[in-house]
Amino acid sequence: SSTMSFSEAEVQSARGAWEKIYVDAEDNGTTVLVRMFTEHPDTKSYFSHFKGMDSAEEMKQSDQIRGHGKRVFTAINDMVQHLDNSEAFLGIVNPLGKKHATQLKIDPKNFRVICDIILQLMEEKFGGDCKASFEKVTNEICTHLNNAYKEAGW
Repeated sequence: SSTMSFSEAEVQSARGAWEKIYVDAEDNGTTVLVRMFTEHPDTKSYFSHFKGMDSAEEMKQSDQIRGHGKRVFTAINDMVQHLDNSEAFLGIVNPLGKKHATQLKIDPKNFRVICDIILQLMEEKFGGDCKASFEKVTNEICTHLNNAYKEAGW
């Protein structure tokens, strides 16, 4: 279904968990991407400017990776602000999914990869409760991004 069912308590705890990691959006966003590229090297093929960048250290210094890490976290932050408003949430998710499907042609499984790495980082930095508070959000994000792909004919 296209409506989301977050209780007020779930919204509040998810936002609290997200705020902890979003405070350092660029650094944490960069860490998430570098982990993805390191653990799933096939994902680097989508980013032509990463050619020749093999070490995690090189990647961490890259302005392009840092910029994209920040963009990813900013997009998720916009979604987190609208967990209690399905229409506004989908107004962010749908164009994003469509763009990645049609223009960028990114395999949608990579959204789950990124979300899992974010959850892993939350757990490492802030513990299991923080991760647990945000799990439902990542499931919603991935579900709705995948729906946008289906609608785009992926």
